[in-house]
Amino acid sequence: MKIVLIIPARYESTRFSGKALYNILGKSLIYRTWSRCLNVVPRDSVFVATDDERIKNHCIDKGMRYIMTSENCLTGTDRVAEAYKNLGKEYDIIINVQGDEPLINSDEISKILEEHKKYDGYICCGVAKIKSEEEFRSPNIIKIIMNKDNDLLYASRAAIPTNKKLEFEWGYKQICVYTFSPDSLEAFSSRKEKTPLENIEDIEFLRFLEMGYKIKMVEVSGNSIQVDIPDDVLKVTKALKERGKI
Repeated sequence: MKIVLIIPARYESTRFSGKALYNILGKSLIYRTWSRCLNVVPRDSVFVATDDERIKNHCIDKGMRYIMTSENCLTGTDRVAEAYKNLGKEYDIIINVQGDEPLINSDEISKILEEHKKYDGYICCGVAKIKSEEEFRSPNIIKIIMNKDNDLLYASRAAIPTNKKLEFEWGYKQICVYTFSPDSLEAFSSRKEKTPLENIEDIEFLRFLEMGYKIKMVEVSGNSIQVDIPDDVLKVTKALKERGKI
Protein backbone atom coordinates (compact mmCIF):
# COMPACT_ATOMS: atom_id res chain seq x y z
CA MET A 1 0.00 0.00 0.00
CA LYS A 2 1.17 3.52 -0.75
CA ILE A 3 1.26 5.60 2.42
CA VAL A 4 2.09 9.25 3.01
CA LEU A 5 2.55 10.99 6.36
CA ILE A 6 1.77 14.71 6.57
CA ILE A 7 2.50 16.94 9.56
CA PRO A 8 0.44 20.16 9.60
CA ALA A 9 2.31 23.10 11.12
CA ARG A 10 1.38 26.75 11.39
CA TYR A 11 3.27 29.55 13.07
CA GLU A 12 0.42 31.62 14.48
CA SER A 13 -1.00 29.16 16.98
CA THR A 14 -3.73 30.82 19.09
CA ARG A 15 -2.46 29.51 22.43
CA PHE A 16 1.27 29.46 21.66
CA SER A 17 2.48 31.63 18.78
CA GLY A 18 5.62 30.34 17.09
CA LYS A 19 5.55 26.98 18.86
CA ALA A 20 6.47 24.97 15.74
CA LEU A 21 9.94 26.55 15.79
CA TYR A 22 10.32 26.67 19.56
CA ASN A 23 13.71 25.34 20.62
CA ILE A 24 13.53 22.36 22.97
CA LEU A 25 17.00 21.29 24.11
CA GLY A 26 18.58 22.28 20.81
CA LYS A 27 15.91 21.00 18.41
CA SER A 28 12.73 22.67 17.21
CA LEU A 29 9.32 21.29 18.13
CA ILE A 30 8.48 20.50 14.50
CA TYR A 31 11.85 18.80 13.91
CA ARG A 32 11.35 16.58 16.95
CA THR A 33 7.89 15.57 15.70
CA TRP A 34 9.19 14.95 12.16
CA SER A 35 12.07 12.82 13.46
CA ARG A 36 9.64 10.54 15.29
CA CYS A 37 7.82 9.80 12.04
CA LEU A 38 10.78 8.53 10.04
CA ASN A 39 10.50 4.96 11.35
CA VAL A 40 6.90 4.69 10.13
CA VAL A 41 7.21 5.47 6.42
CA PRO A 42 10.23 6.24 4.19
CA ARG A 43 11.81 9.67 4.65
CA ASP A 44 10.66 10.76 1.19
CA SER A 45 7.06 10.12 2.22
CA VAL A 46 7.08 12.41 5.28
CA PHE A 47 6.05 16.02 4.64
CA VAL A 48 5.52 19.14 6.74
CA ALA A 49 2.49 21.11 5.51
CA THR A 50 2.70 24.83 6.28
CA ASP A 51 1.67 28.28 5.10
CA ASP A 52 4.58 30.05 6.78
CA GLU A 53 7.89 31.06 5.17
CA ARG A 54 9.75 30.73 8.49
CA ILE A 55 8.70 27.12 8.86
CA LYS A 56 9.45 26.49 5.18
CA ASN A 57 12.99 27.87 5.57
CA HIS A 58 13.51 25.77 8.69
CA CYS A 59 12.45 22.67 6.76
CA ILE A 60 14.95 23.48 4.01
CA ASP A 61 17.69 24.02 6.58
CA LYS A 62 16.99 20.71 8.32
CA GLY A 63 16.35 18.59 5.24
CA MET A 64 12.64 18.09 5.89
CA ARG A 65 10.37 17.79 2.87
CA TYR A 66 7.56 20.35 2.93
CA ILE A 67 4.42 21.38 1.07
CA MET A 68 3.16 24.95 1.04
CA THR A 69 -0.56 25.49 1.65
CA SER A 70 -2.85 28.50 1.82
CA GLU A 71 -3.43 30.59 4.94
CA ASN A 72 -7.16 29.83 4.87
CA CYS A 73 -7.24 26.24 6.13
CA LEU A 74 -9.92 25.80 8.80
CA THR A 75 -8.02 23.10 10.70
CA GLY A 76 -4.87 21.03 10.61
CA THR A 77 -6.75 18.27 8.80
CA ASP A 78 -7.89 20.75 6.14
CA ARG A 79 -4.22 21.68 5.75
CA VAL A 80 -3.32 18.01 5.34
CA ALA A 81 -6.05 17.67 2.70
CA GLU A 82 -4.74 20.65 0.75
CA ALA A 83 -1.18 19.38 1.01
CA TYR A 84 -2.29 15.97 -0.24
CA LYS A 85 -3.92 17.55 -3.28
CA ASN A 86 -0.76 19.57 -3.95
CA LEU A 87 1.30 16.36 -3.96
CA GLY A 88 -0.46 15.31 -7.13
CA LYS A 89 0.08 11.61 -6.35
CA GLU A 90 -2.23 8.76 -5.42
CA TYR A 91 -1.88 7.15 -2.00
CA ASP A 92 -3.97 4.51 -0.26
CA ILE A 93 -3.64 5.92 3.27
CA ILE A 94 -2.83 9.39 4.59
CA ILE A 95 -1.44 9.70 8.12
CA ASN A 96 -1.85 13.00 9.94
CA VAL A 97 0.52 13.54 12.88
CA GLN A 98 -0.05 16.89 14.54
CA GLY A 99 3.08 19.05 14.53
CA ASP A 100 3.03 19.59 18.30
CA GLU A 101 3.69 15.95 19.29
CA PRO A 102 7.48 15.93 19.94
CA LEU A 103 7.35 12.75 22.05
CA ILE A 104 5.06 10.68 19.83
CA ASN A 105 6.15 7.05 19.67
CA SER A 106 6.74 5.79 16.12
CA ASP A 107 5.60 2.28 17.13
CA GLU A 108 2.27 3.73 18.20
CA ILE A 109 1.84 5.57 14.90
CA SER A 110 2.49 2.21 13.22
CA LYS A 111 -0.09 0.54 15.48
CA ILE A 112 -2.76 3.04 14.44
CA LEU A 113 -1.79 2.54 10.79
CA GLU A 114 -2.10 -1.25 11.05
CA GLU A 115 -5.54 -0.92 12.65
CA HIS A 116 -6.62 1.31 9.76
CA LYS A 117 -5.85 -1.51 7.32
CA LYS A 118 -8.33 -3.76 9.17
CA TYR A 119 -11.28 -1.35 9.10
CA ASP A 120 -12.21 -0.31 5.59
CA GLY A 121 -14.13 2.96 5.54
CA TYR A 122 -13.09 4.02 9.04
CA ILE A 123 -10.97 6.91 10.21
CA CYS A 124 -8.56 5.78 12.92
CA CYS A 125 -7.24 7.87 15.79
CA GLY A 126 -5.08 7.33 18.87
CA VAL A 127 -6.50 7.23 22.39
CA ALA A 128 -4.94 6.73 25.82
CA LYS A 129 -6.07 6.45 29.42
CA ILE A 130 -6.16 9.68 31.41
CA LYS A 131 -3.65 9.38 34.24
CA SER A 132 -4.46 12.38 36.42
CA GLU A 133 -7.26 14.68 37.46
CA GLU A 134 -5.24 17.59 36.04
CA GLU A 135 -5.54 16.06 32.57
CA PHE A 136 -9.22 15.28 33.13
CA ARG A 137 -10.04 18.90 34.03
CA SER A 138 -7.86 20.56 31.37
CA PRO A 139 -9.75 22.04 28.39
CA ASN A 140 -6.58 21.47 26.36
CA ILE A 141 -7.03 17.69 26.72
CA ILE A 142 -9.69 16.21 24.46
CA LYS A 143 -11.73 13.60 26.30
CA ILE A 144 -13.00 10.56 24.40
CA ILE A 145 -16.16 8.50 24.83
CA MET A 146 -16.18 5.10 23.06
CA ASN A 147 -18.42 2.07 22.83
CA LYS A 148 -17.31 -1.49 23.67
CA ASP A 149 -15.81 -1.86 20.18
CA ASN A 150 -13.71 1.31 20.58
CA ASP A 151 -15.81 3.23 18.09
CA LEU A 152 -15.97 6.94 18.88
CA LEU A 153 -19.27 8.11 20.35
CA TYR A 154 -18.22 11.65 21.26
CA ALA A 155 -15.24 13.86 22.03
CA SER A 156 -15.20 16.95 24.23
CA ARG A 157 -12.95 19.42 26.01
CA ALA A 158 -15.29 19.04 28.98
CA ALA A 159 -14.50 16.67 31.86
CA ILE A 160 -16.38 13.55 30.72
CA PRO A 161 -17.48 11.00 31.77
CA THR A 162 -18.25 12.02 35.31
CA ASN A 163 -20.63 11.06 38.13
CA LYS A 164 -23.38 13.08 39.83
CA LYS A 165 -20.79 14.77 42.05
CA LEU A 166 -18.75 15.68 38.94
CA GLU A 167 -15.82 13.66 40.28
CA PHE A 168 -13.02 12.11 38.23
CA GLU A 169 -13.25 8.33 38.16
CA TRP A 170 -11.64 7.39 34.83
CA GLY A 171 -11.36 8.69 31.31
CA TYR A 172 -9.66 8.57 27.94
CA LYS A 173 -7.88 11.28 25.97
CA GLN A 174 -7.19 11.77 22.29
CA ILE A 175 -3.69 11.24 20.91
CA CYS A 176 -3.41 13.40 17.80
CA VAL A 177 -2.54 10.83 15.17
CA TYR A 178 -5.17 10.18 12.49
CA THR A 179 -5.37 7.94 9.42
CA PHE A 180 -7.66 8.58 6.47
CA SER A 181 -8.51 7.25 3.06
CA PRO A 182 -8.24 9.79 0.23
CA ASP A 183 -12.03 9.75 -0.20
CA SER A 184 -12.79 10.52 3.46
CA LEU A 185 -10.17 13.27 3.56
CA GLU A 186 -11.59 14.84 0.40
CA ALA A 187 -15.10 14.73 1.85
CA PHE A 188 -13.87 16.37 5.07
CA SER A 189 -12.18 19.24 3.23
CA SER A 190 -15.08 19.78 0.83
CA ARG A 191 -16.95 21.60 3.61
CA LYS A 192 -16.21 25.31 3.63
CA GLU A 193 -17.16 25.83 7.26
CA LYS A 194 -16.92 23.84 10.46
CA THR A 195 -19.77 21.58 11.49
CA PRO A 196 -21.77 22.68 14.58
CA LEU A 197 -20.18 20.38 17.21
CA GLU A 198 -16.74 20.77 15.67
CA ASN A 199 -17.13 24.52 15.92
CA ILE A 200 -18.29 24.73 19.53
CA GLU A 201 -15.81 22.13 20.84
CA ASP A 202 -12.94 23.18 18.54
CA ILE A 203 -12.24 19.49 17.84
CA GLU A 204 -11.71 18.93 14.14
CA PHE A 205 -12.35 15.19 13.91
CA LEU A 206 -15.88 15.73 15.23
CA ARG A 207 -16.56 16.87 11.66
CA PHE A 208 -16.09 13.27 10.52
CA LEU A 209 -18.51 12.07 13.20
CA GLU A 210 -21.11 14.69 12.26
CA MET A 211 -20.76 13.68 8.60
CA GLY A 212 -21.58 10.08 9.46
CA TYR A 213 -18.12 8.52 9.33
CA LYS A 214 -17.08 5.81 11.77
CA ILE A 215 -13.97 6.53 13.83
CA LYS A 216 -12.03 3.66 15.37
CA MET A 217 -10.07 4.67 18.47
CA VAL A 218 -6.78 2.78 18.87
CA GLU A 219 -5.40 2.60 22.40
CA VAL A 220 -1.74 3.54 22.87
CA SER A 221 0.41 4.26 25.92
CA GLY A 222 -0.28 7.98 26.20
CA ASN A 223 3.35 8.79 27.04
CA SER A 224 3.36 11.54 24.43
CA ILE A 225 2.93 15.15 25.58
CA GLN A 226 1.12 17.48 23.20
CA VAL A 227 2.40 21.06 23.31
CA ASP A 228 -0.62 23.37 23.48
CA ILE A 229 0.70 26.12 25.76
CA PRO A 230 4.19 27.30 26.83
CA ASP A 231 3.98 25.38 30.13
CA ASP A 232 3.84 22.12 28.15
CA VAL A 233 7.41 22.73 26.97
CA LEU A 234 8.59 22.29 30.55
CA LYS A 235 6.82 18.92 30.70
CA VAL A 236 8.42 17.81 27.42
CA THR A 237 11.87 18.96 28.54
CA LYS A 238 11.54 17.06 31.81
CA ALA A 239 10.36 13.91 30.01
CA LEU A 240 13.22 14.05 27.50
CA LYS A 241 15.78 14.28 30.30
CA GLU A 242 14.15 11.49 32.29
CA ARG A 243 14.02 9.21 29.26
CA GLY A 244 17.55 10.06 28.18
CA LYS A 245 16.42 10.97 24.66
CA ILE A 246 17.67 14.52 24.35
